[in-house]
Amino acid sequence: MALFARYRIGMSRVLVLLLIVVLLFNGSYWDQNNWIVGDIAAVIGLTLISIASVGRLWCNLYIVGYKNRELLSTGPYSMSRNPLYFFSAVGAVGIGLVSESLLLTGLIATLFAIVYPRVIRAEETHLRKVHGASFDAYAARVPRFWPRWSALQEPEQWTVYPREFRNHLSDVLWFVWAAAMLLLIGSLHARGILPVLWWMP
Repeated sequence: MALFARYRIGMSRVLVLLLIVVLLFNGSYWDQNNWIVGDIAAVIGLTLISIASVGRLWCNLYIVGYKNRELLSTGPYSMSRNPLYFFSAVGAVGIGLVSESLLLTGLIATLFAIVYPRVIRAEETHLRKVHGASFDAYAARVPRFWPRWSALQEPEQWTVYPREFRNHLSDVLWFVWAAAMLLLIGSLHARGILPVLWWMP
């Protein structure tokens, strides 16, 4: 689990690529049986991906350049100790819904619920060692995962590290790229360019 915590971004990208490979030959069950369900799922999915992308961009604005220097407790980090993971969960569910597979969406949500709490606990153990009582005080007032929106505190100004921030933009955009790939695959299925080998509800 410590290995996953350290390489979670790279491993998440690998899982998404594997997912796309699987979906290359998967057709939407709902397109064949009740297209309205599939279309509504895709619209909700794209909405969640938009929220996740903006949310992760917001988090990166605060954390990039500060992560290993100080304990963040402002901006999105005043509402949740792990807002990046929260928005990642929103984006992951969004990707499942864009695939128009409720089964796949449920599987993604379940995997996230099983793996990421352990990753979060491992990271918090590290933060507690580094920041001691400051982290304990922070943990006592800020929820671990689900944001408490009413607790938002933001400064009038914040120093951004442009080069580091730019290097992290791909961390935000991969949800969008994955959704675009799923939409392209759906279009290729509809035109008969890619064969459909199975139908996933």
